[in-house]
Amino acid sequence: MLSDADVDNKIPTQDASDSEYYILLTKDKKPICRTRCLNPPEHLPHHWNVNDIVPTSKIILDGMSHCFLSPAPECSRDHNEWRRFLIYLQGRDMVAIAKFKFWEFYILPPDQTSNFTNIRVAYKMEKTRNASNGRGHGESGRSCQVVRPTATKANINDSPTLPVNIVKETVSRGNACIQARVSDTSEDNFSPVLKFSPVVGDRLSSESTIETCSRPEPRAVKQAGPLEKNFVRADPSYLQTLGQAHSGWIFGAIAELVDNSRDAKATKLEISIESIYFKKAGKDIPMLSIIDDGHGMTHQDVVRMTYFGHKQPDADDPNRIGRFGVGFKTGAMRLGKDALVLTQTADSRSIAFLSQSLNQGKDNLEIPIVSYYRKGQFMELDTVVQSEATAKYNLKSIKEFSPFNKYLIGEKAGLFQDKCTGTQIYIWNLDQWGSNYCLEWDNGLNGGSSFHQGDILIRSRRIRSRPGQISQKVPLDYSLRSYLEVIFLVPRMKIYVQGSLVRSRPLAKSLNKTCVETGIIMGKSAHLTLGRCQLEWEQMNCGIFLYWHGRLIEAYKRVGGMIHNGDTGRGVIGVIDVSDLMDEGNGLVWVHNNKQGFLDCEPYARLEEWLGKVADEYWDNKFDSLNVVKDGALYKPDQEWVQCNKCRKWRMLDPGFDTKSLPVEWFCYMKPFEGLCDLPEQKVDAGVVTVSAKRTGYDSRENSLPFEGIATIKVEDMSSDSIGLSRMAEDSSPLKRIRRGLPRACKKV
Repeated sequence: MLSDADVDNKIPTQDASDSEYYILLTKDKKPICRTRCLNPPEHLPHHWNVNDIVPTSKIILDGMSHCFLSPAPECSRDHNEWRRFLIYLQGRDMVAIAKFKFWEFYILPPDQTSNFTNIRVAYKMEKTRNASNGRGHGESGRSCQVVRPTATKANINDSPTLPVNIVKETVSRGNACIQARVSDTSEDNFSPVLKFSPVVGDRLSSESTIETCSRPEPRAVKQAGPLEKNFVRADPSYLQTLGQAHSGWIFGAIAELVDNSRDAKATKLEISIESIYFKKAGKDIPMLSIIDDGHGMTHQDVVRMTYFGHKQPDADDPNRIGRFGVGFKTGAMRLGKDALVLTQTADSRSIAFLSQSLNQGKDNLEIPIVSYYRKGQFMELDTVVQSEATAKYNLKSIKEFSPFNKYLIGEKAGLFQDKCTGTQIYIWNLDQWGSNYCLEWDNGLNGGSSFHQGDILIRSRRIRSRPGQISQKVPLDYSLRSYLEVIFLVPRMKIYVQGSLVRSRPLAKSLNKTCVETGIIMGKSAHLTLGRCQLEWEQMNCGIFLYWHGRLIEAYKRVGGMIHNGDTGRGVIGVIDVSDLMDEGNGLVWVHNNKQGFLDCEPYARLEEWLGKVADEYWDNKFDSLNVVKDGALYKPDQEWVQCNKCRKWRMLDPGFDTKSLPVEWFCYMKPFEGLCDLPEQKVDAGVVTVSAKRTGYDSRENSLPFEGIATIKVEDMSSDSIGLSRMAEDSSPLKRIRRGLPRACKKV
């Protein structure tokens, strides 16, 4: 084995333009380090993948040529991996073997005194390409003269010095490969000097070939090499671009993080904004925290989370919301400039830092990740997925550009308690609105009061634009608590905002004069629940709530006559889950990646048309008639429900029960249910009637004729008021729409 001194003596001292050749060294297709070959053979591959590592006693190196590798790391990680790789070979006296087509490379272990700067590599090339195929060098018709002088180390050093501007090219003719060094002179005085690469590429061999041609100018051809691929580089400014996915509504960004908690099977989610001291800023700053008790993420999951998108699943999972691979990035970067993720599984813990502040001024995006594994009751640094030096560097970056020091990280990790799982997301440098923040927060009254609960609000209080809307009071648009009350079709997860529990409001269970209508759209069934909501009537709202995978995508979508008349359908709310309809069947779904709308497609257009017909028919039959009622009348839901704070099941309340007497946290054993959590949820036994899905009221004679598009409606309750209203609609259909022509004083008694 050669010592470092021997290595230095054997390395040729040619011009670097002749001898430098970069090679990416990998193991199992994972990068070890970029290296530089000091005396490369001809046609040397740019990528060496170590296929095997065997003891040196099993390798016979007699008759092989040699070259030398020195590290050319692009980052500290490459430098560390290079040393770890060589220490492994040195300590076990092993040889790393890399094979590529006709080549076999044997990376020899360094000796004990080596500083790992120059490593000897033995290589051989299988003689599969016939060097003598019956064609001479003059096959191309050009006259050439070949001279074979003896090349020694002295010959190389004594070679004449060329001008500074050197062009390194390769000229290929038949089986001859020529390396050209061309001085940058004028075209008239052009005199190329051509030099063959040494035989089989060994620059330590005793012979080389020099060839000169009589042609006035050589034809430059790019040297043949392995296939090179272009990979995308992410500039740090791309983080700002990601945040623009929710530029229209900031609560859409929070919803992305809530979706991740639901997908992680969390039972409890806490969202709050609190002040924390940031040493770098020298003051207290607000920080948004989102903490759940889901199953957490492993190191591989965290790395995948930082990807800018991933392959979409081939099948549509109705129990999962996330599918595009951009939710965390778009959500976090819309809310603030910097985000830290602390996650824990039963066996591991990881910290990830997605930061615009850290990457400011850099050419490529850096995302520090530090991972640990469980060892008994403690968490130890996981050196399998990262080196100790890398972990220290990443922790230093996190501490420098965030409010988190080792004490605060330990405090937050303590929230997981003993072997508990979950994920904590902290976001600071929040998005600003003028001189203040886009979000404002209120902690509410102490003691768990239900009169004034904490909330997070959008400072502008702007109402989202909807066709035909005249109401300026839509709390869902600017109140996070109001939005989270209806975000899930079947709410199970307990959500806290500023420390106060959000009382979920399942819309389908809180309507008056409820009916469920079924239709067929493009061969798929659709089930729409329609009814009148007293709260929405008071706020002059109406429309359809469209859910996908149980998550609210569009709210107060006006259809049919609601679009053209702000008073039409007042108080009428529809609820529908369109998961099946918006699924193309091959993994493609017609949902925007920000999950705040649907793509413009045929299924959605057909759905809008069907919803408009059904909603207009419901309005005609139930409300669009001359109905004289007592002033100030209130309409209670057909059934009132309450959710158990333990089992999260919904229980139907007895008729006439005063819902105001319910405590903030209600359990199944309490009145009026007084049962066990093991009992299943109640369901309403509904009668079935047949009504038309066609707009009525234009011609009274059409009421007795068969209609196209008959739909089945399940009437869950038909109170005396609604029965009287139906009879009025049957007996006096010409009176429909008279109400719009009457003075306001004539409409109520």
